[in-house]
Amino acid sequence: MESQIKEFYKNKTIFLTGGSGFLGRVVIEKVLRTTDAFRIYVMIRSKRGISSQDRIDGWKTDSLFGELLKIKPQALERVVPISGDCEEPDLGISAEDRKLLKNEVQVVIHCAATVNFVEPLHKALDINTRATQLMLQLAKEMSRLEGFVHVSTAFSNCVIKHISERFYPDNLVLDADKVLKMRKESDNTVFDGKASALMGNFPNTYTFTKALAEQIIQTESGDLPVCIFRPGSIGGTSKEPLSGWIDNLYGPFGLFYEVKAGVLRIAAINDRALNHIVPVDYCANIILACVMQTAKESTGQRQISTPPTIYNYVAHESNPLTNKTSIDIILKHRYTCPLEQTVWYPFLHTTSFHWLFKIIAIFYHIIPGYAIDLVLQLRGEKPRMIKLYKKVHKAMDVLTYFSTKPMTIETTNTDRLWESLSTADKEHFDFNVKKLDWNDYLQRTLVGMRVHIAHEDPSEQSIELARERVKRYV
Repeated sequence: MESQIKEFYKNKTIFLTGGSGFLGRVVIEKVLRTTDAFRIYVMIRSKRGISSQDRIDGWKTDSLFGELLKIKPQALERVVPISGDCEEPDLGISAEDRKLLKNEVQVVIHCAATVNFVEPLHKALDINTRATQLMLQLAKEMSRLEGFVHVSTAFSNCVIKHISERFYPDNLVLDADKVLKMRKESDNTVFDGKASALMGNFPNTYTFTKALAEQIIQTESGDLPVCIFRPGSIGGTSKEPLSGWIDNLYGPFGLFYEVKAGVLRIAAINDRALNHIVPVDYCANIILACVMQTAKESTGQRQISTPPTIYNYVAHESNPLTNKTSIDIILKHRYTCPLEQTVWYPFLHTTSFHWLFKIIAIFYHIIPGYAIDLVLQLRGEKPRMIKLYKKVHKAMDVLTYFSTKPMTIETTNTDRLWESLSTADKEHFDFNVKKLDWNDYLQRTLVGMRVHIAHEDPSEQSIELARERVKRYV
């Protein structure tokens, strides 16, 4: 049987936001490499004096696009920048570009977001919530629209312990429209000062504003063919276009890296809690699949009384990954994927109590950090460990809520979507985490961190040097 997903995207025109981000680039690469989509409009802004087009041209030297450009050298010509900015009241899109989008776009993939947990509330709201509302308004004017996916997060409703594939408006202190109205009527400082009262039980501005965005989808999408994708913590690629590719250290992957480097030795983590990580290439595949499914189910217009379908995506209950298992895997590969930049023998002790972590960190991090910095100063080198530990502890402070809290996430719709796919689609657009070998995946991720984050030579000679360095600390 032919791939239905490939057939769906054939000659399609796509509008994607967040195209310069981690997930956005993987989606773009996948579409270009495996489908005959006609064009991808990417909303992207100029940055540090580099134009939108120049930023896209920079992908020609990005290893993520290496395989694609070998088989389709002109592939990036199908990518067209749309100058825009999610912080702008009108998305910063010109009247001419709006007309283009309204007349041509058939698929919208809204990936843009700020994932900074400590982002000021006004900025997080503008990017994560208001921009979603503006995207819906724009989509309603797209005469050829067939499918719209809003990329949310599995943690948008983290204030409860079990998350189903449904909306949770009761988690919010105020409705999204009221919060947006307050934002419009207040200056940034005054509005940010109300953050604690507005957020209620939400631990940070990221999860709060993503929850608000979901309510916007629930109440304002009307009869649009829209769905919501809620991924867990997104990590490096599992298989394609190259295994282990990663360009950031968000969430638990930052902790993994610091453990490998021998920096993090005590952490506030509940060993028995589930670790909700997923590969980025699998996320790209399910995004493309759920848009197709949404288009098929809509067949014209969705009934307003039917809520948009939500797809939760985390490690499957039949193949779970606990925090303890993930840490054990990281430490098991201390010699197979070592870092030349290791500062101590990699090990990790954990506690579920943040206050206890703070005390133990004095002996495991702060005192050794000052000692190492003293030695560096005596050598005439710049001290760096205490500065590094301040960053590590700051990250631990914002991640503790998630690393210590037991949380289960239902994936019924996602399971149903997978089972509905043809054999060809399951082969070319794999997102089946039921069969994902976590040991192999995390090992590939560690290799990817070594190459793409630490920028260390992947040669056996370099690995052996790193291995000897780790052994010196035993």
